Order: sequence, then C-alpha cells, then structure tokens
Amino acid sequence: MLLHETILCAATPTTGPGVIALHDLQTSSTLASFKQTNAAPHGTAFVCSKNGQGGILFAAQHDKSILNVYNFQKDQISLKIVLPEKLSCIAVHHNGDFFAGGTAQGRIYLWEIASGILFNSWDAHYRQVTVLKFTHDGAALLSGSEDSGVSVWSVSRLLDNDVLSELPLPYCILSDHTLPVTDIVCGIGSFPNCRILSSSVDHSVKLWDLSTRSLLTTFQFPQPISCLAWDLTERMFFAASKDGSVHQMNLFREREGKSGSHVLEAVGGAGVMDIIRVGDEDQPQAHKRRLISVGEPVVSLAISLTSSLLLAGTSAGIIHIYDIPSHQLLRSVTSHKGFSITHLATMLKPPDLIGHVSLSLHANPSSSTDSIPVKPVAPFQRMRDTKSREAHEITMILPVQDNVYEDEGSFYTADALLRDHDFFVQPAVASAGQDAVSLQSRVNELETEVARLREQLGKAKGVNDVMWETVVQKVVGQGKQKDAGASAEDERRRKRGRTDA
Repeated sequence: MLLHETILCAATPTTGPGVIALHDLQTSSTLASFKQTNAAPHGTAFVCSKNGQGGILFAAQHDKSILNVYNFQKDQISLKIVLPEKLSCIAVHHNGDFFAGGTAQGRIYLWEIASGILFNSWDAHYRQVTVLKFTHDGAALLSGSEDSGVSVWSVSRLLDNDVLSELPLPYCILSDHTLPVTDIVCGIGSFPNCRILSSSVDHSVKLWDLSTRSLLTTFQFPQPISCLAWDLTERMFFAASKDGSVHQMNLFREREGKSGSHVLEAVGGAGVMDIIRVGDEDQPQAHKRRLISVGEPVVSLAISLTSSLLLAGTSAGIIHIYDIPSHQLLRSVTSHKGFSITHLATMLKPPDLIGHVSLSLHANPSSSTDSIPVKPVAPFQRMRDTKSREAHEITMILPVQDNVYEDEGSFYTADALLRDHDFFVQPAVASAGQDAVSLQSRVNELETEVARLREQLGKAKGVNDVMWETVVQKVVGQGKQKDAGASAEDERRRKRGRTDA
C-alpha cells in the first residue's frame, strides 16, 4: 500500500534505555524499533523520507549532553553528536535544514544540519526552555519556558551575518500565561499569517494570532494541561491533563440565525477578556460529550493524517486510539508497558524503512551507491566558528532526474510527450513516398475543381447578362410609350383650344 499511515512513538523508562518505535496504525503491529535512547518529552524530532532522500530521527538524551541520530534504514545509532550542554527540548525544521535545542538555563542553540554550523546561541528565557516549535513554513521559531513566556523568533534574523554580534530580538513575546508553558502547537499558514496554541500549568490554553501579535481567546480548564493536539483544518483541538482527561474544544459553534436556520460561527476572538471556561456547571451534558476519560496520566497526543483518529500516549506506556466523532476507544498499543510515551506522532510509512522495502535500485546491487541516500547530517559545532561560517561548506545530494525535460510540477507526462512526438514526426519520416503521391493527386483534384468552378462562373455570368439586357429593354420601351401618349394628349388639347377661340 502506497499511503500507509504509521505511529511514531518514543518510550522512555524510569531507569535504563528506552526505544523509538514505528507501529502500524491499523493493526498496531511493530514495524521497526530504534533502541539505545532515553529522550524526555519534547526531546524527539524527525524528518520524513522525501525527494529521494531517507529520513532521519533525532533523540536528545535527557541525562547527558548527547544527541542520537537515526535513519530509517537501520535500527542502530547512525551518529552520536556531543552537544555543548544537555538539551531540555528540541525542534527540527520541516525540510530538515535546521535544528534547534533549548536548555535548562533558558538558552537556545540553532544549528544547520547538513554542515553542523552553529549559527546562533542566545539567552532566550530566564528559566528552562520547555518546548520549541518551528512554524510550518520554517520562517519562525517558537519557544516556551518555565518563566511563563512564549517567544517568537524570526529564523532569517537568527541567520543574519550582519547581526551576528548582537543579541537576537524576538518578533514578539506572548506573556499572558502565569505559570510554566507545557506545549505549543502551530497552525497551518505562512508566518506571520498563522495562529498558535499554547498550554500552561495555569489550567489555560491560549489562542494567539501572530500577524497582530495579539491574544484571541483563553480556554480555562479544570486541571493543568500537559499536551495539545490541533486538527489540521483548525476546527478543534484536544487538551490533555495528568489526571487522564482529554478535552475536545470545538473552535466553532452552531447558533440560530435571523431566518430561523442554524448557522456556524467562530468561537472566541474577543481578546484578553474573552475567557471560555470548560466544564462550567451550566453546561454539564455538553462538557461530558466532549470529554474523553483515559484513566491514566496522558503525556502525549497526536491526530491521524485523516483527522479521524486521536492517539493518546500515557505514562504507563499504552497508546490509546480513539475515534474522534464518537470518542469510542478502538484499540490500544500495549507494546511499551512500563515505559512513558514521551513523544507521539503519525506519518506515512517511510519508503526506506528497514525490513519492509528493498533499498536497491537494481535487482542485484553491486555497491552501496545503489541504495537510497540518507539526508546528510554533520556533527554539530559546540562553539561558533567564524571561519567555518564564512566558508559555509555543506554536503548535499542532488536528486536524480531520469529525464532532464521532465517538469515535476507539470501534468504533461513523458508518455504523453512521446505520443505527441510520434504523431507529429513519425508519419513524415516513415511514408515520405506515399505523401508525395497523395500530394500530387490532391493538386490534380484542386485544379479540376478550379476549372469546373470557372465554367460555372461563365454560365452564371451569361445568364446574368441576358437578364440585365431584357430588363433594360423593357424599362426603356415602357418609357417611350409613356412619352408618346403624353405628346398625343397635348396635341389634342391645343386643337380644342383653337376651335373654342
């Protein structure tokens, strides 16, 4: 199956090494596992396999300053990177270009993955950085901290050589939370025309508009919120807490219009004073319909690519899969009991996943160059180096093009091109003699037709001349008769006049 959705999860035990695993979303079976890792929440990130390059996995070890790098083609560690200090959270650019890491001291590092160059490192917060997220277009980096602040950083400014010696200034600071920030989710859209959700220990989830740098709505929950999941269409989001409850919040509501019909309208948007309290006693039934009781502390959430399934990872190592419209529990993944599911995401099955596809481009590969290349990852610099930054040497793999005239963005396929080429070119080359004979016969037919038309034209002209002469003679004859009659009448009148005299 070409579009095969899988579950990517990171399971971390209390003591000892953990595992990163891929499961089938439909059968819950284990497809692959990557061991020797121990990542904390927000300490796992990945880049999908695409554009002819194999994907990569990153896992920051919470007990040491080590970053483990994996690829989907083998279950062992591909690269161990020694970091300047232990990272509390990480984030990867969606195209796999940049890697960001936050520390317990509030510092943020920004590396280029292909070259390992440390482009920037700065003190972004007063306390530990708890979560980092790139926007979907990669133009901005968002950071949440235990100091209750959410900062938005422009990536282009962080990479600017002209301000290398200056302290980076954030695009904006969203500071309406009162306790540590636990999670951030970015909406679809190019920066800054997008919205974000942030959750906090202060029992609130806040919806922000980055284009106006303003707070749209505050959702107040009965318990502290630990993690979030947002539907791609931004119709609803899920907020989970450590008591095992998952709240569904619809960002639209139905009301009765002026004509009596039911219409849908957006929820919130009134700003700082707009607070929606979840679980109010005046709407107990509506709240119960939007509440999922997992029964165990929920530490990670994810929504399937079709937005029909909700995945909840618990501290007991169980992944529960719910149907979103009915909130019915469909099945559970119990392969990681005794662990804590610190990371949860859904993705299409990698085409280069170990044990599930042949990486060879030929039937009998003769060398390792016949396999799918992995996206280049260089060891990260521990300090900023001006010389390497000026040289800026990176390793990159150019995609192979079987046909240099083929445009990936065009629907005009190579088969259609060859078919049209044969239609216009091949008949003239294959039957040149036949074409000459047919052309001569066509010329003779046209000459005969021209002679026939000339003959018909002469006949028509003769008929027209006869008709014209007949009409002219008739008109002239009638005129003469009228003139002769008038002269005779005048003569008679003159004679009468003489007689009377």
